[in-house]
Amino acid sequence: MKNKGCMSAGTIGIALVVIAAVLFFWGKNSYNSFVVSEQKVNAKWSNVETVYQKRANLIPNLERTVKSYAQFEQETLTNVIEARSKATSITVDPTNMTEADMAKFQAAQGELSGALSRLMAVVEQYPNLKADQQYINFQREYTAIENSIRAETVTYNGSVEEYNNLVKTFPNNILAGLFNKSEKPYFKAQAGAEQAPEVFTE
Repeated sequence: MKNKGCMSAGTIGIALVVIAAVLFFWGKNSYNSFVVSEQKVNAKWSNVETVYQKRANLIPNLERTVKSYAQFEQETLTNVIEARSKATSITVDPTNMTEADMAKFQAAQGELSGALSRLMAVVEQYPNLKADQQYINFQREYTAIENSIRAETVTYNGSVEEYNNLVKTFPNNILAGLFNKSEKPYFKAQAGAEQAPEVFTE
């Protein structure tokens, strides 16, 4: 009986070690998956911020070009400059991003998009400015960057979907709570975002 008891205790001990090892490796692999997937989201968000910054960097050249036309509506240009300042002042930490953070970022960028669209519509009333090579160069760069923004935000959303699926699916959702891993917000398309801006040239 004593031997059976010892064997039983030994068997239980081995079983517990095996279970502990399985849980350890499962936890380790799941945590590493969270880390890799989250790093991918962070990298894709960095790309989104980079293309938006490139767009903001175009504004000073646009300002200099437009200011050379004395009759141009100053208020329209001022709105672009102010919107740029607001957009570039908002930074988002991708490691702790919330829906509210994303909404604030997108609202500021949307305000700049609107201001730029209104300015370009007004430029249509100024044939000389519209035909200015500097302005034409701006529009071409602007169009390319807007297309890059669309591509990068789609790629970012893809990485977020992958991460959120990892966090939400069972049994990873149990570890996600223990590791304090929560869902990431998606970049939401704005009205008209599916259309690339036109480049008007003569």
